[in-house]
Amino acid sequence: MRISTTIFLTDETIDPVRLARELEQRGFAGLYLPEHTHIPVSRETPYPAGGELPREYGRTLDPFVALGQAAAVTERLGLGTGITLIAQHDPIVLAKQVATLDHLSGSRFTLGIGFGWNREEAADHGVDWSTRRELGRDRLDLMRALWAPEATAYAGESGASVRASEAWPKPAGGSPRVLLGGAAGPKLFGQIAAQADGWMPIGGRGLTESLPVLREAWEKAGRAPDGLVVVPYAVLPSPGKLAHYEELGCEEVVLQLPPGGEAEVLGVLDAYARYLP
Repeated sequence: MRISTTIFLTDETIDPVRLARELEQRGFAGLYLPEHTHIPVSRETPYPAGGELPREYGRTLDPFVALGQAAAVTERLGLGTGITLIAQHDPIVLAKQVATLDHLSGSRFTLGIGFGWNREEAADHGVDWSTRRELGRDRLDLMRALWAPEATAYAGESGASVRASEAWPKPAGGSPRVLLGGAAGPKLFGQIAAQADGWMPIGGRGLTESLPVLREAWEKAGRAPDGLVVVPYAVLPSPGKLAHYEELGCEEVVLQLPPGGEAEVLGVLDAYARYLP
């Protein structure tokens, strides 16, 4: 099982170049970065984990810029978002960012997408909270139209549209790997089966019960049974937990790093080294 990592990189943490080099040298499989463009101080939406919102949420680096730096100083390290808040992006611009990063990294990019939890942040992007999932679905389809080998027009139900266009570079294979994050449920599983390559469950809780339900939705959609990818994300590891994920068929797990300085983060990497294959 491949062992990757995620971290809230900020202006106060270890920098992406130093971290990426250390991850590749130590044998970790990948680096995934989260996204928040801003956190409105009104704080009307409660933090999902409870309590005060951690400081790092309002200070996160742009994941595509940071991953571009990481790509430039590594050769094998997988790169990904965990997650891109797809409804908050112009899909034409996002399609270009994704394709460029995939191209420049040698096809090492995974697009993790999701729909967020902060209503105020989404509202500032003009997102109607009640339709954000439908908007995200529409925008991903538009992006795939731009990644298509032939110039392809797209007009979606949410109003997202693009004319048949020249849009290069193209992601290798027509699309990067796309993983959808979010809580288990029929709506999410239906969207994974329709549009994505797999699921990125935060924390990895409840997989024993959820995976059979997801597999059923996946196969009902006509997807190849062995094609489903499940990557437990932001996991605080233990030997028993990782062994359980491996027994469930997970080929990759993403471990949570602290949003700290160089000494703290490298110390945790030393501790996590015991889990490397």
